[in-house]
Amino acid sequence: MAAPDPVTPQGPFEASQPPVIEGFSPSVYRNPESFKEKFLRKTRENPMVPLGCLGTAAALCYGLYCFHRGQSQRSQLMMRTRIAAQGLTVAAILMGLAASAMKSRA
Repeated sequence: MAAPDPVTPQGPFEASQPPVIEGFSPSVYRNPESFKEKFLRKTRENPMVPLGCLGTAAALCYGLYCFHRGQSQRSQLMMRTRIAAQGLTVAAILMGLAASAMKSRA
């Protein structure tokens, strides 16, 4: 029975540096985007998603406010409005994904 080949150490382990893996490049993008730049780019690509998120949040907040004040009819209406806004937001996300898939094919 043959003994396994001993592994030769590459050098001391440096915790401050990422590990070097052959064939793997951790930075895919040459110029990393900040959060603000990425948010603005994504908003320009599909402006309906942030609008849907704002509409959902507004319906939720107003519905909770009406619930707190005891206006149950209006609170129920706003919760149904919130569900509709969430559905439209999900539809906008899916349409944006479909559009980007079609753009990448062309």
